Amino acid sequence: MRYQIFDASKIILVTFIFSVVIMQLMKKIAVHVDAIDRPRSDEGNRHIHKKATPKLGGLGIFLAFLVGYMCFGEQSIRMNSILIGSFIVVLTGILDDIKPIRASHKLLGHIAAALIITLYGGILLDQISAFGYTLNFGIWSYPITIFFIIACTNIINLIDGLDGLSGGICTIFYITITIIGFFQARYGSLVMTLTLIMLGSTLGFLLHNFNPATIFAGDCATFMGFIISIITLLEFKGPALISFFVPLTILGIPILDTLFAIIRRLLKKQPPFQADKAHLHHQLLGMNFSPKVTVLIIYAINILFAAASIFYTLRDATMGIILYIIIFVLVIWFVLHTTIISDKTPTIRQKVKEKLKISKKEETTKEKKSTKK
Repeated sequence: MRYQIFDASKIILVTFIFSVVIMQLMKKIAVHVDAIDRPRSDEGNRHIHKKATPKLGGLGIFLAFLVGYMCFGEQSIRMNSILIGSFIVVLTGILDDIKPIRASHKLLGHIAAALIITLYGGILLDQISAFGYTLNFGIWSYPITIFFIIACTNIINLIDGLDGLSGGICTIFYITITIIGFFQARYGSLVMTLTLIMLGSTLGFLLHNFNPATIFAGDCATFMGFIISIITLLEFKGPALISFFVPLTILGIPILDTLFAIIRRLLKKQPPFQADKAHLHHQLLGMNFSPKVTVLIIYAINILFAAASIFYTLRDATMGIILYIIIFVLVIWFVLHTTIISDKTPTIRQKVKEKLKISKKEETTKEKKSTKK
């Protein structure tokens, strides 16, 4: 166990150092090719930064990932499919970062990457067991897996609206999977190798991306989501429903935020993936939290999801379920008191203001009565 921890630390350290160094080069390349995220005042812009910032941070993560694979990975058909699929996803992201391309064109790139994973790599969500029953997807396993990969690929990119948000959430995911993997004696498996390499690579990026960020992941943030989908589909999936469910709960915040965004836009009769300013982090910013504090709050919520997953998998399943329920109730309460789904819902800030107005009126009324007396 001690040797495994030392070996894992070596993987993380090597990829971390390379990622930290390569980000400096990515900044210069981004400026050279004009892959710059400039502040915009349009309503649909989901970013809140006030200065031009180079993108291509996601490309830096990918390059650190390649170095990690060359140093610590093993060649296999599965790994080849992951490398090819990752290259397509990153290439699509680079093109969009330099000159925005249509969403349909990006989708084609993501579909191509997912097809390589399923058809060439043979990584499939083919069956799930629950409550003593096994559901075999048969031929439907291909479209289901492709849809799952595309969804995960885009979820991380959709919530990437604040400095350090996407990188931090992914880091929490990789740390949680690493902890579970060690205690389940999975060290040395493909999923653990991928997780450790991505942990070091993402941490190196996060050093440059946390507030105040000097580089953004750009549309290459889709690479982080793509690898997360692969990790979820590999050994940690298994045939049981819960073993597939656990990795997803670690991504509770981005998944719920994306789900609420789709519902919100459908209710407004807008395209489901149209950018807006009603995500979870926008709601927290509207409560006068600073961008840095907002990110830390989201980290804390995500860590709670991760802790519940660790408890459920390794310690006490009952305690894990209790934690899941508590977090879910808190999230629902928050949703019902903000405009994350509907603009008609009074926000927490509005309610506080109303209470303050009422209290002021009461004080004024009391003062008038006392004056008359």
